[in-house]
This record gives sequence, structure tokens and C-alpha cells, in this order.
Amino acid sequence: MKTSVDCIPCFVRQTLEAVRFVSTYPSVHEGVVREILRCLARFDFDQPPPVVGQMIHRRLRELTGNPDPYKSVKERYNRLALEMLPELREQVKQQPDPLLASVRLAITGNVIDFAAISGLTEDGVRSSISRALAEPFSIDIDRLRREIKRASSILYLADNAGEIVFDRLFIEQLPTDRVTIAVRGRPVINDATLDDARAAGLDEIARVIHNGSDAPGTVLDDCDLTFQAHFNAADLVIAKGQGNYETLNDEKKNILFLFRIKCETVASRTGFKTGTNVLTGTPGKNG
Repeated sequence: MKTSVDCIPCFVRQTLEAVRFVSTYPSVHEGVVREILRCLARFDFDQPPPVVGQMIHRRLRELTGNPDPYKSVKERYNRLALEMLPELREQVKQQPDPLLASVRLAITGNVIDFAAISGLTEDGVRSSISRALAEPFSIDIDRLRREIKRASSILYLADNAGEIVFDRLFIEQLPTDRVTIAVRGRPVINDATLDDARAAGLDEIARVIHNGSDAPGTVLDDCDLTFQAHFNAADLVIAKGQGNYETLNDEKKNILFLFRIKCETVASRTGFKTGTNVLTGTPGKNG
């Protein structure tokens, strides 16, 4: 998926929010934004948005000297989600269709996204999760069941810290002996790394690997060979988040994307309205 000019305001917002995490000086904010704007002017917009995001956040980390500007944010939302986990797990058990309930909660967890959502708060996350089992979704749960049943190996591509705790509810409904969970190889925005996966307890229920990349999506050519081998061998890839959709939606692979539509660019690509929680597949895959 190519980057749209409509993505530029979002990149600038990300830059300003990130630099404000690490500095209170307006002169620093201005200098970083100016540098990122110069980088954007030279960038190849035939690349997907997460490749642009990777460039921006690499440069931002260089300019600020901070290797993980979102570290405290990730820790905070991991704690929040873990506090909610026991009650949500009980809710899933009480639902007539626990798999569907867990999928809905996992997709709703995709609201914890500092790349696409401005002004996110803990109360906002709690409110979204509390409505998760009542809101309308676009989910072909029968297709999901078929794909899970016939897959001898499942690769689950995680997205953000905090969100991965809600992913755990879904992963617990899967045949975990056939599941490998992949996170980012290095910090970028609030995307989950191995530290976040361990904090969420994902390593207690399935194998966890990293992809070797610091792109806020899955750019296969930028991932390490171990991850690429897992990706190629998987019968089913379950990809969380809009960044994974933007980088993998044209792949000739059996991929199911679970995410919230957060912008008009992706809405027009998918045919769903902004704000919709969806489960959609790669082109040509009809289940």
C-alpha cells in the first residue's frame, strides 16, 4: 500500500508527540519537526506508510538521543491492560461464543495506537473495551474458525504494547502449540517488543520471536531471516493492527488482518468506514 499525501499530517503529529515525550523545550520541538519535514520532502511515497514511519522515528531517536521515547507509555498501558485482564477473561468465559468475544476484545485493543490516535487516555481505553462486546463489528467468524482448524502452523503478528494483553485473550482460544507470536525487533513508537510480550505473559502460552525490524509494520525485506522463515512456513498469518495491514495487504499469503480502521486512506482501501473494527483477509483468499 502506497503512502498518501493525506498521511503527512499524521507523520507530523507523531513527530511532535514523540519529541514532547523526551523534551519540554519548544526550540527542540521546532528543530526536530523541521528536520522531519525535510526528510519527508525527499521520501519515496511509493513506499507504504510504515516505511515512512520507520525513517521518521529512526531520525527522531537520533536527534533526541533517546532510544525508546515511548518506553514509559508502553509500560503504563501494559499495566492498565493487565489490571483489566482477569475480569475480561471471565467475561470471555461467560459468552456463548468465547472465540468471537476474544476476537472482539483483541481488535478493540488496537485503539492503543500512538501512531494513529492523538490524545489517547487510559479512560478512553477502558471505555472502548467496556463497549467491545456490544459494538457492531465486521467479522467473518466462520471463516476464522475454518482457517484456524486447518492450519498446522499459525503466525500471530502482534502490534502495540498494552494491546498485546488483549491479544492474549484471543491467543488463549487458539491451539497454542501451533502458534508463534512475533513482535518488533527494536523499539518504534509504542509497538510491542520482546520486553512487552514478556510483560503480557505471552511467552507463557506460546513461542515468541521478534522480527528483527524497527518498522511500525511488517516490511518483509527488513525482517531477519528467522522471522522470514516463520512467515513463509505459516499456513495462517493473523496480523494485528493497521501498520501490518498497510505493509502486507498485497502479499500472496493467507493472512487475516484484525484492526480498527483509523483513517480515510485505509477506509477507502478496505471499503469499511473509519472507526470500524474489522477482520479482513488478503486479496484472493476466500477462506
